[in-house]
Amino acid sequence: MKDMVEIEVVLDERYADPLVTIRTKSNTQQVENIICAIEDASHSDFPQIAAVKDDVVMFVSQRDIVRVHTEGRKVVIQTEKDIFTVKRTLAGLEDVLNPTRFLRISQSEIINLYKVRSFDFNLAGTIGVEFDCGIKSWASRSRVKQIKALLKQNRIKGG
Repeated sequence: MKDMVEIEVVLDERYADPLVTIRTKSNTQQVENIICAIEDASHSDFPQIAAVKDDVVMFVSQRDIVRVHTEGRKVVIQTEKDIFTVKRTLAGLEDVLNPTRFLRISQSEIINLYKVRSFDFNLAGTIGVEFDCGIKSWASRSRVKQIKALLKQNRIKGG
């Protein structure tokens, strides 16, 4: 593999906003780094979230968040590797999270759509959610219609 990345810029009047396509043989750490850099450069209006782990305040990139949920009275951010607590409410986090990436699936949970492996519609009246990292969750019945509409809107199979 080359250390250099080929970059081709094509000016096309059909696109008001930039469209980035990455062509590669496999999804490597280099590809993930490129995606992260592009997202950081283009979504600077979606800030990192200040969170606490082991009494240390850390900043969590929205890109790394799998889900945000409540555990008792605490609001928890879960990434693929760690669990953090935050001092904000779930509604407060919903206000700062990127709305094209995050979706509230219940009164107590917000998920990162980019981390979802599958939605399971076979459950009676609810939707099971499985994330790429193996975590599983469930949407509340009151959110099923909204989720199906979103999936159809985005032409995702299963909705």
